[in-house]
Amino acid sequence: MTFNTIFKNTMNIFVASLPFSADDNDLRDLFEPFGEVSSAKVIFDRDRNRSKGFGFVEMDDDESAKAAIAELHDSSVDGRNLVVKVAEDRPQRSERRY
Repeated sequence: MTFNTIFKNTMNIFVASLPFSADDNDLRDLFEPFGEVSSAKVIFDRDRNRSKGFGFVEMDDDESAKAAIAELHDSSVDGRNLVVKVAEDRPQRSERRY
């Protein structure tokens, strides 16, 4: 085994302005034409019982991920223009004391 097979360098992609009816499978279906999708997750609002309108996709192949970002950014899905970009690392949250 090589280092790359043990520690896959996946690209995490942020997708916003999704239709509120979108689910994980819809998001996966949107990206699969560009390459293998290792995960697709629409963030769900439990209180409203619907999507929050954004999600994340992970793709193992950087070139496929870059092609998907270039093609899907600002494309229209159900009348909504998608925002598609490389996800930024979450900032560290400070420990809260109450």
